[in-house]
Amino acid sequence: MSYLVLARKYRPKTFTEMVGQEHVVQALTNALTTQRLHHAYLFTGTRGVGKTTVSRVLAKSLNCQGADGTGGITANPCGVCQACTDIDAGRFVDYTELDAASNRGVDEVQSLLEQAVYKPVQGRFKVFMIDEVHMLTNTAFNAMLKTLEEPPEYLKFVLATTDPQKVPVTVLSRCLQFNLRPMAPETVLEHLGHVLGQENIASEPQALRLLARAARGSMRDALSLTDQAIAYGGGQLQEAAVRQMLGSADRSHVFRLIEALAHGDGKSVVETSEALRLNGLSAAATLEDMSMVLQRMAVLQAVPDMAEADASDPEAAEMARLAGVMPPDETQLLYSLSLHGRQELGLAPDEYAALTMVLLRLLAFKPQASHAASASAEKKTLINPQRAASPPAAAAPVQPAAQPSPPVAPRPAEPPQPSASVQALPVRDMQPREVAPWEDDPSYDPDGTDCPSYDHDSDAAVVAMPVRQQAEPSAALEPQMPTTDVPHIEATPEGEFWHKLVMDMSAAETINALVRELGLQSQLVARDTDTWMLRVERESLNSTTSRERLQKALETAGYPVRLTVEVGRVQDSPAKRNAAAAAQRQAGAEAIILNDPYVQSLMRDYGAKIVPGSIKPL
Repeated sequence: MSYLVLARKYRPKTFTEMVGQEHVVQALTNALTTQRLHHAYLFTGTRGVGKTTVSRVLAKSLNCQGADGTGGITANPCGVCQACTDIDAGRFVDYTELDAASNRGVDEVQSLLEQAVYKPVQGRFKVFMIDEVHMLTNTAFNAMLKTLEEPPEYLKFVLATTDPQKVPVTVLSRCLQFNLRPMAPETVLEHLGHVLGQENIASEPQALRLLARAARGSMRDALSLTDQAIAYGGGQLQEAAVRQMLGSADRSHVFRLIEALAHGDGKSVVETSEALRLNGLSAAATLEDMSMVLQRMAVLQAVPDMAEADASDPEAAEMARLAGVMPPDETQLLYSLSLHGRQELGLAPDEYAALTMVLLRLLAFKPQASHAASASAEKKTLINPQRAASPPAAAAPVQPAAQPSPPVAPRPAEPPQPSASVQALPVRDMQPREVAPWEDDPSYDPDGTDCPSYDHDSDAAVVAMPVRQQAEPSAALEPQMPTTDVPHIEATPEGEFWHKLVMDMSAAETINALVRELGLQSQLVARDTDTWMLRVERESLNSTTSRERLQKALETAGYPVRLTVEVGRVQDSPAKRNAAAAAQRQAGAEAIILNDPYVQSLMRDYGAKIVPGSIKPL
């Protein structure tokens, strides 16, 4: 007898044998028990999670005759009646499986639907199972819509796909959709242990963990990898053999890399990377394992109690130790670098050199305590060092001169001495802040009152500040002209009439999109009782569809005329009138701002400028 692979030998025959899809099993079991059966089912999910298996078990549940031949619809098919055995063997005449990946045309679907008019030959229901249904063409989907919506009472549809986004919504709305989830590594690990126990094959727990993680949620992939590992290991499953078969790095290398990065040991990082190169281990698998370990470490750092729940994993103790060595922020940074670093491996000429660069990147961006402390101290130092080294001396009160002389820059070695051009002011705030150009003017008074007098006999510290002389006010500025040019329009009576008509139709939303653009960009050149002539500058606007729609809109507005459109220079169109009106409003707004006395005083005394484009009419 030829060997039967594990994925086929241990395919579930009933709902109770299925693992990892309890939400689907419960829904179908309750529906079969209460006989609330839908006529179309859609099963979605990644490869190897049980879509075809669910379809076959559902077909057996619908057609099971019982061991004594008197059974009915049941959630637990007997597996011994002719219907159950024929469906398992793939020869049941009333159960049809269609592979849509190779039979995706409308002819194949019509050939299948032609069988729907005939009642079942052996079973209770006809079941049409279409696998990879998203591969069907649009014509094939349309051909099956009517039958899928209202099939005969003896016909059931079962659709399966790995890409439900490509299935038309018209098909989705006619089906009950069940999403089969990828299986957790723990679920796969438990099932592999059960299968190997049935096969009497010795295995190491860590080898099964590697296979469960490599399956990536697919039970079929896990069983196929187990077949390969059994053949590779000569009938046994050992961790070293499985790791070498998968090309994954030993977790000891991963732990050594993480510990070296935590201590900032670049030498150990480079040596471990070279060891991976010599052993021929995959750089991508190393970064993937690092990501998984760092994720577990981040969970342990956030929730320390999780360490007790992972006591069954022999690597949990080492992960808990590393979680206490590496700070949480570095764990998050290294996790992000490991994820994004996998994309860089294909860009580098040597993937191991790329792996080394990804690992050393953490050391390059590793926060240094000394640097952080010095940077913090530098940010907190807000006083000028020269001023701190030579504190200002208390200045005696002086009388301001009638003609103050220009201030003299103080010497670096001596503190500045107040002179006749210096006024003593008390120090109220040594914190620096941004000062507007007019706030250091002595004449500036934000409260509208005179400046308060200071008691020069007090012991308060004072700072010598130069008094800037006020420039003599010059003559008033000439009224400024707005910068916006108002376009010139050669207005015509026909243009006035056409502008009002087009704007009314736009407001009433009788024209939109390209039709409205044709009306706005065109000029009404002439109009007779039954014919109007328009002129446009662009040939693309003169399309038959837009012209006919504009003609219908004019008929709705009370002008049943025929439109003719020519291409030429446009001088008076609704769009030009709207642009001229907008430019005129903009020019008026700019004139109001430019001729404002307060704005002119700011421009004259302080050199203020108006930011172009900042003036908008209300």
